[in-house]
Amino acid sequence: MSYLDEIDDPRKPSNGTLHDFREILVILIAAVLSDCDTVEDITFWARTKEAWLRRFLVLKNGIPSEETFLRVLRALDPKQFEDVFRRWVGGVVGALSGDAGLAGTIAIDGKTVRGSGTGGESAIHMVSAFATELGLVLGQEKVAAKSNEITAIPELLEALSIKGLLVTIDAMGCQKSIAKQIVAKKGDYLLMVKGNQPKLLEAIEIAFIDQHGVESVDRSALVERGHGRTVGQIASVLSAKGIVDPGDWPKCVTIGRIDSMRVVGDKESDLERRYYISSRALTAEQLAAAVRAHWGVENRLHWILDGVPQKHRMEVRRERTDCAEATWKMRVGPSESAFRSRLQTTPSCCV
Repeated sequence: MSYLDEIDDPRKPSNGTLHDFREILVILIAAVLSDCDTVEDITFWARTKEAWLRRFLVLKNGIPSEETFLRVLRALDPKQFEDVFRRWVGGVVGALSGDAGLAGTIAIDGKTVRGSGTGGESAIHMVSAFATELGLVLGQEKVAAKSNEITAIPELLEALSIKGLLVTIDAMGCQKSIAKQIVAKKGDYLLMVKGNQPKLLEAIEIAFIDQHGVESVDRSALVERGHGRTVGQIASVLSAKGIVDPGDWPKCVTIGRIDSMRVVGDKESDLERRYYISSRALTAEQLAAAVRAHWGVENRLHWILDGVPQKHRMEVRRERTDCAEATWKMRVGPSESAFRSRLQTTPSCCV
């Protein structure tokens, strides 16, 4: 709870505040982590768990009302809350990864929030950092108007502790400055390479063409079946030595290629080929696993951002309320009930 002391209480003492600000934050965080999605849910959960909460909270005037939680969420500085929350979650992730013996992978990806833009208003685009093994959102950065993910990713990375972790980013984030920033923070990168880096892409393509049919190349094949479709994938890796300039892409040691095809019913997709560079020495199997984990963000996180009911979207567009933003920051990962029924991730004050 010591982290919460750094968050300013937005309420005016002269208004006769009845509840301790830090205790309100503890209840809010614990309730959201316990799968509460609305202010009503939070209040009901707190009243149900009052005896348990009193084991470590004073609660001099009992459980706050729905209106009190609502006022705090509306007045809370979401950026300040996020900064503190990131540091706390970062410590938790480090502890969990150490206990589990995990190398740790963070997937950074962007998503436009459905229904958040209309008319002359641009839609809200969020860049998220997702701990793939643990299912935790470590941080989010809203992309500035008339900008793109390239400007938001460095800001998000700066706020994260990535030492010893593998950071995966799609082609938008395949930038020399981003690779250098990750290495400077003692992390490793796995970046998709596309046409925005034409010389690098060409060099990697030629390297794999030259090694076509060579049995000594590390390859890993996987076939997955489910939901009426079959997906086949072959991952291959080569040494980056002599192919990638380490002056541009620091500590790059691995280049990779993933070929995939999908069959749905009797329809077969075209071959999809993707290329990667990494500062970590990866086997073909490890490359395939890291890429699958990255694209799993679509199912584990982005679907929730798309799950805001239609009745909330007008409020998101019109108000872009701080309380909604604060609640997004508080959610450490998509809740089980949100997967089941696509429940709202914004509080009921946005109704």
